[in-house]
Order: sequence, then C-alpha cells, then structure tokens
Amino acid sequence: MAAALVSLAVADRVAVLTMERPPVNAMSRAFMGNLEAGLAHAAADPAVRAIIITSALPGMFSGGADIRELEGLDAAGCAAFIALGQGLFTRVGEIPKPILAAINGVCLGGGLELSMACDLRIAAESARFGQPEVNLGVVSGWGGTQRLPRLVGKTRGLEMLLFGEQISADDAFAMGLLNRVVPDDMLMAEAAALAKKLAAKSPVALARVKEAVQRGLSLPLPQGLSEEARCYVEAYGSDDAKEGIRAFLEKRPPRFPGG
Repeated sequence: MAAALVSLAVADRVAVLTMERPPVNAMSRAFMGNLEAGLAHAAADPAVRAIIITSALPGMFSGGADIRELEGLDAAGCAAFIALGQGLFTRVGEIPKPILAAINGVCLGGGLELSMACDLRIAAESARFGQPEVNLGVVSGWGGTQRLPRLVGKTRGLEMLLFGEQISADDAFAMGLLNRVVPDDMLMAEAAALAKKLAAKSPVALARVKEAVQRGLSLPLPQGLSEEARCYVEAYGSDDAKEGIRAFLEKRPPRFPGG
C-alpha cells in the first residue's frame, strides 16, 4: 500500500486509515485502490475491532473525486468510474467492524460520500460539508443522492444536492449528518476514545447490529423485524453472548473473546 496515499496504523485494537494525497485527497483510481487495500487489511485483521478513517492534510478531509480522471471519458469509462466508487463505498458499509470517519476539515463530493458510508461521523468545528457536483453539471455518483436523504431526510438532502453549497459542521450536526462536533484540536483524541469504547464491546454483537440496521432499512417493518430476530439468535449463540450474560450476572465487566 502506497504510504503517500493512504497509511494504516493499528494500536489498542483500533485501525487508523489516514489519507494523504495533497492538496485535497482527490480520489483517483490509485487512491481508491489504496483505500480499499487498507480497509481490507483492517477488516481481515483479528486484532482490529474498530476502524477510523481520517486525513493527514490540515483542514482537508477530501475534496472528492479526481476530476482530472473524469475529463474526456466516454459513457463506458464514466460508468466504470462511478461503479468504482459505488462499489468501494458499498463494501465499506458491509465490513462487520464499526467504522468511524474523523473529519478534520473540508469534506466535499466523494469525501462526504465516503464519510456517509461509514457508521459514525465525528467532525472538527471548522469542517465544511457539501455535494457540489451539480455545479459541474453532473450529479453525485458515489451514493450522495441515496445516502444523504436517508441520513438527513428528503427535504434537507435535496437542498444540499440541488444547490451544491457548503454547510458548517454545526449545521451538519443539527440536521443529523454528524454524530458529534468537537474542537479541532480534540478531533483525533475524541475519535480514538469512541473507537476504543467500541473495540471493548462484543464484535459479534456489533456486526449483527450493523447487519440488522442495513438490511432492515430497505425492508418493510415486518421483514425488518425478522432480520432483527435472526441477528439476535445468531448473536445469542456466540461465545460473546455467553460471556456477556455471565459477566452481567457476576457483576463484573465482560471480556468478550470475539466469537
């Protein structure tokens, strides 16, 4: 994995993927390949129980897709480029480990779409958000038209998508796009604290929570409840559940084995 594009570090059962492609972390094909490789490594590592995605560039999470790689494509090439991003961000959501986006600054287009594919989003106070694709005469293509309205509602989602303007971290938090907003100099400490708290929980339970929510949201309520019941039974049969119930009855902190 090219460290100049995306680096991976693991400590305390938390993997941190750090994007570093100056000046704006433009998402080229090579960049996306690096990001996917890092995510695959973290997902497969049994020592990793939570993942953080962030940026090493001051004030810049990501400006989105590398527009230079879009220019001049024919219809087939354009479709392939869109499929690349959609496929990767779909796989982000399918990773059973919790993924947290630590957004340290400008987060636009594909950068916002990447963050929305994550499970949780925490942002620095100075961060800015937007889906500006309409200003280029195109539409959001890596999930923006689908994930954004699901997170903030149709009214606010359409407003962001139609105007293509940037909003502040406080406004993003108010509409439900973010989980937390923190002072800039506290971002990584707060992200690490949240990730470590998740890493201490049952990996089996966390995976089943993600699965139940993601599958259930696309289903009518009765089928969604069936998914929930299935995930509960699967979790209940795990060693983690045995340890969790035993620890509760013995009035001690659980030590989840992860199976």
